[in-house]
Amino acid sequence: MTTYISKSEDDTKNFGKKIASKLDSIATIVLTGDLGSGKTKFTEGFLSFFGLENNISSPTFTIVNEYSSNNINIYHFDVYRLTSLDEFYAIGGDEYFDKGICIIEWGELIKDVLPKDYISITFSRTPDDVNCRNITFEIYGDKYKDLLERIV
Repeated sequence: MTTYISKSEDDTKNFGKKIASKLDSIATIVLTGDLGSGKTKFTEGFLSFFGLENNISSPTFTIVNEYSSNNINIYHFDVYRLTSLDEFYAIGGDEYFDKGICIIEWGELIKDVLPKDYISITFSRTPDDVNCRNITFEIYGDKYKDLLERIV
């Protein structure tokens, strides 16, 4: 587990962009944190790596937004409103995992259906600075075990 300190929204976006630059076309990223903690800013930065920064919208009510750039599919989920894993299965959520890059806000709520290999990123505010965030990065499985070395 590694923690990155973001001192601004731009830092958080740049961190998202850096992660995007190190992944292949099939990946799962779980974003965890309170409302306003930086999950969407991270996603904006991530999508900007693929030239999609002007296309982002929150999938809060649609559950998933789909993006495509240079033959890479990116699926941005917000599973906060799901009441059960059955709802995730009902939308075919598990079928997205091997179709492209999945960014899942509140993904801890569907932990039991996540693939074996995924990246967990937790965002938390710091009490001393309203702009500062602690971003904790954790790897599950073997696929991304060297990712921390490539981004640090």
